[in-house]
Amino acid sequence: MIDFHTHTFPDKIASKTIEALERVGSIKATTDGTISGLIHSMEQAGIDQSVHLPVLTKPEQFQTVFQESIRINETYGGRIIAFAGVHPQSSNIYKELKEVKSAGIKGIKIHPDYQKTMIDNPMMLRLIDIASELDLIIVTHGGIDIGLPNPVHCSPQKVRSVLDQVRPTKFVVAHLGGWKLWDEVEELLLGQDVYLDTSFLKGYIQGKQLQRIVDQHTKNHILFASDSPWESQKDSVEMIHQLDLDLEKRTEILHDNAAKLLQLIG
Repeated sequence: MIDFHTHTFPDKIASKTIEALERVGSIKATTDGTISGLIHSMEQAGIDQSVHLPVLTKPEQFQTVFQESIRINETYGGRIIAFAGVHPQSSNIYKELKEVKSAGIKGIKIHPDYQKTMIDNPMMLRLIDIASELDLIIVTHGGIDIGLPNPVHCSPQKVRSVLDQVRPTKFVVAHLGGWKLWDEVEELLLGQDVYLDTSFLKGYIQGKQLQRIVDQHTKNHILFASDSPWESQKDSVEMIHQLDLDLEKRTEILHDNAAKLLQLIG
């Protein structure tokens, strides 16, 4: 199994960072926020690989986070697959994305809410367009953010605008296309060339709607994800097993779709 959406923090700041984010979101983390904590969680859930998604809140954080992503990839031998973080307000977007590509990093994470930039803002569109030209995977937060509820910087309507304007080829929208905006997801995103991950859904989405979206969305474009440490990986796996899926579809969601997107298999 591949978890396409996880987060960790450097050991020296993990505890304080987790405590601060728990307060902001009124939620409880399921790990201590470290890589060792993530690996322990993976072992408990039977997950083989996790994609690590950093978030930049300031453009000047790029190099520090980029070097940490390289270190993670070199240290954990593919078990943790670290993406890079890029900020849309950077003055060096093209240079930074070229560095990411040259380092062999598979993709980038953007978070319109924390980066205070609408997903269909020209700066974001330029970032997404360049990253797509470089064949990088682009993962964005989608929908309401539990810690930053208003305004919503990445609604399904705005995602559809991005798809229509830029047509990115490896575009992943977290939280099944838009956290707590799943009616809009059904109306605007189903059948489109966009990947939806299953992160942070347990207890928030009705089972019938989750089943409907999984059944009706573009073939091979649903990715298993947890949003660890904010959702238990074990619970996230169980949520997928509770869906009415044949073995082939379940295997695609839990592994094959991600493995193909990451170019781990043909």
